[in-house]
Amino acid sequence: MTNRIRILWGVVLLGVACAAWGLPEEPRPMPTAAPKAVPKASPKPQQPAAPVVEARAKAAGQPRPGEVFRDCNDCPEMVVIPAGDFNMGSPSTESGHFDDEGPQHRVSVMSFAAGKFEVTRGQFAAFVNSTGHNAGNECRMFEGGKWEKRSARNWQNPDYSQADNHPVVCVSWDDAKAYTAWLSRKTKHSYRLLSEAEWEYAARAGTSTSRYWGDSPDAACTYANLMDVTGMSQVPGVTGEIHNCSDGNSHTAGVGSYTPNAFGLYDMTGNVWEWTEDCINDGYSGAPSDGSAWTTGDCERRVLRGASWLSNPERARSAVRIGVVDSVRDGHFGFRLARTLP
Repeated sequence: MTNRIRILWGVVLLGVACAAWGLPEEPRPMPTAAPKAVPKASPKPQQPAAPVVEARAKAAGQPRPGEVFRDCNDCPEMVVIPAGDFNMGSPSTESGHFDDEGPQHRVSVMSFAAGKFEVTRGQFAAFVNSTGHNAGNECRMFEGGKWEKRSARNWQNPDYSQADNHPVVCVSWDDAKAYTAWLSRKTKHSYRLLSEAEWEYAARAGTSTSRYWGDSPDAACTYANLMDVTGMSQVPGVTGEIHNCSDGNSHTAGVGSYTPNAFGLYDMTGNVWEWTEDCINDGYSGAPSDGSAWTTGDCERRVLRGASWLSNPERARSAVRIGVVDSVRDGHFGFRLARTLP
């Protein structure tokens, strides 16, 4: 099918980009029959965290896959991801496949640590309070059924209610990079964004289905915060295909509210799109095969992964990728951390 790589332009072109990009977060036109609501399935409460090991107290040696640790008392929790290899991208036969998800190719990934959760509003506030970082006072929002850049909207004040345990939104790639640099200085460890390959490897967690819970979009409400019956009823202007289940959340949810994947990572699909390190390229021809970030191509735009609370079933697949100007702040963009292991 015709390549449908999603690109958001800069400040001047944001309004036009909504049409050019095809409003990737805006579900497709309404089907003739309204989606049938299924009995409400509340997201599972966050399971008690595995014992958190203070990295400073760990004995020398390689951390174990699956181990959860943090580098300071108020640092984000990290999960050790095992080394391995996988088929990156999706086959042309996958429902919803876009051309830029191919060609599928084998990628080997070294062990690294990934954030157990997306970076939260409270964690981002600690960074801003410590550094005085200016994360702007404008954010692109979906309000009244359309996308517009809104003044006085920012990570502290999107157009919906958030608590400190919700993923931070209205942050650009530049903001995310500033956070990782600060945390690296604070902990003396190498924090960064995930490469796109690391992200997909961690999201799939050993699966080859279109979603880490399987191929059915309507099982989403147990695993992911996506556009569903609840959102359709509470977010003005939403039309089109949704997930035929109900989780009780119309916008972001507290991190860890849904069932994690097999690597113990939460919200790898849904809640917020996550910035990665990579420059955007039109497909995977010439992509690295060692799990590293692809740092050539259109580097004014960076790759986001994972879909958001506003995503329809076509977008909420493990292989979906979008490219966005790195300075853009959006009400459903956030990020997750990676840490290089010794």
